[in-house]
Amino acid sequence: MNKFIFLLLFSLSIFSQKPKGTILEPIRDTLWPIKSKNTKTISTPKVIESDLFSSEDLIEMDSLLIDEKFNSALVDSLEYVIDDKDIVASAAPTLTTDLLKQRLLLLNEKTPFNLAYNPGLEKVINSYLSSRRKYFPQLLARAKYYFPIFEQYLDEYDIPLEMKYLAIIESALHPEIKSRSGAAGLWQFMYGTGKQFDLNVTSYVDERQDPVKSTIAACKYLSQLYKIFGDWDLALAAYNSGPGNVSKAIQRSGGNKNYWNIRPYLPKETASYVPAFYATMYIFEYAEEHNIHSELPQFYSFETDTIRVKKTIGFDHIREILNVEENVISFLNPVYKLDIIPFIKDHNYAVRLPKAKIIEFLEKEEEIYALAAADEASRDKPMLKYSEMGKSTRYRVRNGDFLGKIADKFGVRVSDLKRWNTLKTSNLKIGQRLTIFSKQGVSSQAETSSKKGSSATEKGSYDVYTVKKGDSLWTISKKFKNVSINEIKKWNNIWSAKSLKPGTKLKIYKS
Repeated sequence: MNKFIFLLLFSLSIFSQKPKGTILEPIRDTLWPIKSKNTKTISTPKVIESDLFSSEDLIEMDSLLIDEKFNSALVDSLEYVIDDKDIVASAAPTLTTDLLKQRLLLLNEKTPFNLAYNPGLEKVINSYLSSRRKYFPQLLARAKYYFPIFEQYLDEYDIPLEMKYLAIIESALHPEIKSRSGAAGLWQFMYGTGKQFDLNVTSYVDERQDPVKSTIAACKYLSQLYKIFGDWDLALAAYNSGPGNVSKAIQRSGGNKNYWNIRPYLPKETASYVPAFYATMYIFEYAEEHNIHSELPQFYSFETDTIRVKKTIGFDHIREILNVEENVISFLNPVYKLDIIPFIKDHNYAVRLPKAKIIEFLEKEEEIYALAAADEASRDKPMLKYSEMGKSTRYRVRNGDFLGKIADKFGVRVSDLKRWNTLKTSNLKIGQRLTIFSKQGVSSQAETSSKKGSSATEKGSYDVYTVKKGDSLWTISKKFKNVSINEIKKWNNIWSAKSLKPGTKLKIYKS
């Protein structure tokens, strides 16, 4: 083990559902036969309870992500190096052993998991309560949105509701998380495993990142694992390392089917995975007793709803017409990889929004589609050539920034920021540098046409329109004959719908 390691929150998730030994292989190939009593078995060393979680275990649990880290607010851009011994030293007791034993006993009575006290587990819990404490308020807030979704389907598939804590270990409740091994989403499905459970992945959509569909897939997967092993602890271990590795561990232990007995024969990351699950369960169940309180959740799931789209639209178009912040749309719709909601025949793609905005979407649906169509039409024209490319602004992303906020600050559009900086998603990192060009620019096509005198229309007479409350580019364009959204934007140097404030004067040239 390296002398130095990165200390990161919940570093276990990238090992989930490895290609080898997963349920993708036929069960008859992945399950190793368990030897009967009449068959010679492998000798098994005695497992001492107090050694189940050693100091080395704590180091291993923190070192599983040496080369990986979440692009997540939970990690809070944390990247520092500490000595191995400091990890163990940080696990200072924060509650008495007797009290922990009492609480674990109560938890064990209401869960089918084998949640028993041992000194090692106490170290893990104390380590989380000390060095990881600051992450739990945000985790609790995100849980208020996601846990009701999880619980609905866990109950439907007769899976212990405590399995919801698995998603915390896997993704820290960030559906956009991807590991270097290729696992994605709240439940960290590999591409092949996801396809087996009907999670579609295209250029526009990754259903592994859909909270509902991925949860259903996880329930199906866990149900299959439980049918194989008949034990939820083993199903949990198999979710991480694959049923093949768990079956091998059972064989090597002499046929034992208790997690703690086969633990010495499991891959190191899986041996630490289940203890991390138990520690997380404990802290969530006893958060208030440890004075850990949730941040204000961004949303509750019951406050949102979905509506199917009839044409392809982007997050940017919804934001401009409905005045919804980009980060809100991204949070509620992580399934869309390019921030575009496609319309494809026989596919019911929908957008999730706050319920209050669903009504507004229905009222302004045609405006949203018109804006999307105008943008699509403009894509066929030469890209803008900016007159002062060398004087572009370099902006450093700060805490609390998101693309919509930055776009408004500079009077540009989110789609422009993405194009200038080759951004595939709306995710930003604190300290990231963005290139932002001046608003003033003309297309090469416009330059050519002006030389030929085709811009005479703009030099001719025009009407002045005063923007009223409730106006949009689409409604204004409909008030004039043969006037498009793009023309209004061009004539008045409009880069964002937020420029349309009541009282604004617009030039509308006569055709």
